[in-house]
Amino acid sequence: MDFPFAAGARAPLFLAPMAGVSEAPFRRLCRRFGADVVVSEFLSSEGLRRGSERTLRMAAFGPEERPIGIQIFGAEPGAMAEAAALVTEAFAPEYVDINFGCPVKKVVKRNGGSGCLKDLDLVGRIIRAVAAATPLPVTVKIRSGWDEATRDPVAIARRCEDAGARMLTLHARSRTQMFTGSARWDEIAAVVQALAIPVVGNGDVTEAGDVIRMLEQTGCAGVMVARGAFGNPWLFRDARALLDGREPPPPPGPEERFQVALEHARLTLALDGDTPKTVMEFRKHLGWYVRGLPGAATLRERLHRVESLATVERIFADYLASGAVLAGA
Repeated sequence: MDFPFAAGARAPLFLAPMAGVSEAPFRRLCRRFGADVVVSEFLSSEGLRRGSERTLRMAAFGPEERPIGIQIFGAEPGAMAEAAALVTEAFAPEYVDINFGCPVKKVVKRNGGSGCLKDLDLVGRIIRAVAAATPLPVTVKIRSGWDEATRDPVAIARRCEDAGARMLTLHARSRTQMFTGSARWDEIAAVVQALAIPVVGNGDVTEAGDVIRMLEQTGCAGVMVARGAFGNPWLFRDARALLDGREPPPPPGPEERFQVALEHARLTLALDGDTPKTVMEFRKHLGWYVRGLPGAATLRERLHRVESLATVERIFADYLASGAVLAGA
């Protein structure tokens, strides 16, 4: 069960495709901290085939991000095939991933993302069309089903494999669960047993130890980290240490967190433009980087009002100078 794009990687760690999060700056950070493979934000097939400047910009990546997959979504096989051919020619990623998992209403209302799971014949047609349009490996990301009544991840996964998917990632929740409840890792194990292609597990990986537990409990070939990576690229570093039989380094202190947050912010401003709008969109990352620190609520409240990088730097410097770390110890 070799990965078609990451030969030699042992239990590869993936950064999940997440809108507004898995942008190029964060992908680069996560690669540096130990993610073996990253995936683009999910991109509209219609936006790609129509030459949307914003969508094409979201598809771009740097050499330091490889190996990388570009993920596309849509419900029309012809448009998905056209989009796959376009990203293959224009960007040459290691693979093309199809999004059958996004639960967001604006995506599924047109039967995109997990909306496709209501029609497994459509799922098969999309995979076959995309596979015929690109020489790159075609992979898929699915949920366990549209709702609890139709929840059958093994049947969905088999349809994907039969249609030509070279790898499958399962987020072990139904669409109607959204992000509530628990991911059912037993379903990942069942899919692993049912398929000959590599299966990547996804869902409820929030710390490095979860990576080891998922691998042991499911037998999956790799692990995809999503929300657990928010403000925490160190998760990949620590998971890789555990996989290699080493003790993870100590958790990052405030200075290291702030240093990486500022590096992330500077790279974002360099790529997207040093504007108040860019800073405002980055505020969510700042909030994630300070989670768990003493006085985090007050710190987060200040950061969610910033409009410049200089203000962020001043807030961080004030925090370190205030002795808040010692006061909260």
